[in-house]
Amino acid sequence: MAYLGGDKSVRDKGYLHFNIFAYVDPLMSIIIPVVFLIMGGLPLPGGAVYIDRSALRSKHWATLVSLAGPASNFILFLILAALLHPGTGLVDPDQSDQPAWAVVMGTMCVLELFSVLFNLIPIPPLDGYGIIEPYLDYESQTRMRSLGMMGLFVLYMLFRFDPVMDFFRDTIDHLFDFFGLPFEVTWRAYNIALFGVSE
Repeated sequence: MAYLGGDKSVRDKGYLHFNIFAYVDPLMSIIIPVVFLIMGGLPLPGGAVYIDRSALRSKHWATLVSLAGPASNFILFLILAALLHPGTGLVDPDQSDQPAWAVVMGTMCVLELFSVLFNLIPIPPLDGYGIIEPYLDYESQTRMRSLGMMGLFVLYMLFRFDPVMDFFRDTIDHLFDFFGLPFEVTWRAYNIALFGVSE
């Protein structure tokens, strides 16, 4: 999306190829997710993409670039949901031990959907803020950018409060119900893969 919008530097950075290492940032992709996971949270944010926003043709393109992140996560979620849906017959939700591939995909299903919701929060450096930033005045943009990485840690502390985490879990549960995905192939798989428990 950034390339179409005018930022040709993404080609030189390797973002137009299927090389996952081009998206790995030591801080955003390894250190912060590991720290969050050790402290009992979800291993986010994950990949990092650096865009030259000054090269984008308009503020509308800037918004589309930020929307592309959550949109790609949601598309991946839909693909995983289709494979895990009981209607496909690939998995049996009544089976006590799911195959390893189903556990992995179920875990990714949870993470992808959580990433969509989390990334839409309008606080930098998340895409939710990038979506609205082009329409803010210069003073507001400067003030918000001054937060730097502090925004992520503030969000993490908020997620330590049960009502905040419960809201996200309930929202994800409603979406799972909407798409017909049972607990056994989503949250149970996630708990087994990351914490070694089935509840």
